[in-house]
Amino acid sequence: MVSRLPPITKPIFRAQLCSKQSNGHGAFVPQIRKLVFEYAQNWPSSANTRTYLQNNLQKLARANPHVEVVVRQRNNRQPIIRGFYLNDNEKVVPLNGFQVTGIENKVQLLLDSSGAKIKSLKRRTVESTAESARGIWSGLHDTPFQI
Repeated sequence: MVSRLPPITKPIFRAQLCSKQSNGHGAFVPQIRKLVFEYAQNWPSSANTRTYLQNNLQKLARANPHVEVVVRQRNNRQPIIRGFYLNDNEKVVPLNGFQVTGIENKVQLLLDSSGAKIKSLKRRTVESTAESARGIWSGLHDTPFQI
């Protein structure tokens, strides 16, 4: 009797060749985890924030079930909204002076934000003390610049 030995290597199935899912590939993971509204009950600067919370808070919570929504009273202070993100960053937006539509825009801005720190695009260019070994390149010159 001849017995069959199991193969030395495992067979590779097509399903094993697929890449693992990450953010934006197959599923989207929103980066915001918590929104905290803080307002004063009696201050006139919080009137539009109170109106927004009374009219739109349930719609906001139903539309974004992945976000924990917290409402706190913050007496004798201006109204703010805090966004807490998965990368342990926090963004604070003051809401005083905004109408209800402006508050909706700021809430949407926090929901769409990644929570990453804002990087300046106006940085100084790199200046070297040594000359380049290949010379200066420019698309406007037919011949390369000689050093």
